[in-house]
Order: sequence, then C-alpha cells, then structure tokens
Amino acid sequence: MKGVILDFDTIGPEDLDVSILLSLPISWQIYGNSFADEVNERIKYADVVLTNKVELSSENIEHATNLKLIALFATGTNIIDLDAASKRNICVSNAVAYGTNSVVQHTWAMILALTVKIFNYSKAAMDGRWEKSDSFCVMDYPVRELAGKTLGIIGAGELGKSVAAVAPAFGMRVSYAAFPGIKHAPQKNRIDFKTLLKESDVVSLHCPLTENNINLIDKDELELMKSNAILINTARGKLINEASLRAALVNGQIGGAGIDVLSEEPPSRGNILLDKSLPNLIITPHTAWIAAESRQRLVEQVAGKLGKFLKGEKINSVC
Repeated sequence: MKGVILDFDTIGPEDLDVSILLSLPISWQIYGNSFADEVNERIKYADVVLTNKVELSSENIEHATNLKLIALFATGTNIIDLDAASKRNICVSNAVAYGTNSVVQHTWAMILALTVKIFNYSKAAMDGRWEKSDSFCVMDYPVRELAGKTLGIIGAGELGKSVAAVAPAFGMRVSYAAFPGIKHAPQKNRIDFKTLLKESDVVSLHCPLTENNINLIDKDELELMKSNAILINTARGKLINEASLRAALVNGQIGGAGIDVLSEEPPSRGNILLDKSLPNLIITPHTAWIAAESRQRLVEQVAGKLGKFLKGEKINSVC
C-alpha cells in the first residue's frame, strides 16, 4: 500500500517520536510541504493520503484513482472536498481531542494577558516609565478581575467545554451560545447567541468553520458586545470579519481581542490585523495547538487509526 504525507513539516516532527507512524506497512512518500499545483502528481498513485493544511479539491480526489483513505493531522475538515470523497467512497478521518490541553492553556493565556494588560505593563517596566515614576508602581492601563464576570462560549465541543471548565477557578460564570434551528448538546446554561454577545465579558470561539458561519462575528455582532469585552479566536480565522474587528478595536467598541488564526495562513499577502498600532490586540501565528505533547498525541492517534484501517477495522470518519 502506498501512502503520501503532503505536509509533514507542519507537525514539527523533529522533536517527536514518529516511528509508530513510519513503521506501518505502508510505502511512504513524505513531503515537507506541497503547493496546490503539486498535489495531483504527488497523490496520483496513493492509497492513503495524510494532510494537515494542504487542501484536497474534487480535482485532486478524482485524479487519485487508488485513493482509499484521507487522514487529517487536524480536526477541521474544511480543506477536503467531502462531497467528492463521498462519491468515491473514500474514507475521510479527522483527528480529535489531541490538542485540548494545549489550546485551553493558550486560550486562557490570551484572556489573562488582555485582562491584566501584561504586555503593556511589561513594556512600561522596560521602556523607562517605571524608573521615572513618582510612585512605586505604574497604573497606566485599567485592570479588571475575572471573578464575577461571564465567559461566553461559542461551540460546546471538546475544546469549548474544556476552556469553560477552567472558568470557575477564576470565579466566572459560563454561558454557551444557542443558535436557531440547530440541535445543541444539552447544557443548562445555553442562551441565545445575540444575548450571549450582549452579556459576556469574554467571548471565546471554539466552533468549526462551515459555509454557514463565515463572518459569524461581524459588525452587527461586535456592536452587541460590551465596550470592555474581550474576543478570543483559536478556532478558524474566517469566523470573524477582520475588517469589522479592526474597526471595533480602533474605535474602542470592544475591550480587546486575542487571535490565533487569520483568514489566510500564512498571511503572505499581509492582513489588516497585522498592525502594531492596533490597541489591545494579541495575535499569535496559529500556535495554540503546538505543545509537544499535543503533537505527539496527534501522531500516535493518526498512526493508530491507520493501523486499524489496514486491518479492516472501523475508524472515525466524517464521510
């Protein structure tokens, strides 16, 4: 059986034990990364394709006449044409729950950094303002306590619930967003999406990107939020209209934002949020998931499902 890994470098294999994956009875062709115009040729004879962020279009899938399994080093499946895969009876299997601890700590790091203005005060200590202060401390930026505040979670899956589980340690209440016409998990503290935006002090996104929720947070939604509310996105960049978020930050419409994802990654053509002058904005380069332990679990999970697939056993699949 022939296998192709299209973008192995994106999981940072140098500090991982990948032997469990590479020792499978598969003849591997491994690429560090792949451009769109290289995919057809690279997967042409593959039975198994592994990808993290390299897209597989209907054309790519049709071109791979032997293809039986597409396994993702990721949870989101928006990079795969699922309809094309389904028509060919190709199994598409995503990774689940491997990076929970890593994403949770990254999310809370952003919440805490924005709440206590950690970067602002670190700069104040280093740029001479503290040395020149008439007082023993610098108090240039407002700091609030999280206790008694509300955390609004959009997406009550593995990540959303795990982020929410930390909130009581800070004395926060938790609400989950409810959307009309959608069947939700039975959390008692679900409230209407717009009400959640109005009432939350921190709003954190943990939902997958679909055709129906692009620009889920746009101008109207940002206008509903409190003027000191914090918006966190460690999910997918296109969930937020970036132009609207930029305007909201510039105008002081919300208190701040922590963003780990952008609409285009890498932002090779630039991005309007990559501006040092924007107030109360933290951007990280899609690193919420990258703890070494997280990536090791990812490799082991993908290897485990491949092993089962080779034996004809059932594995998780989205189509």
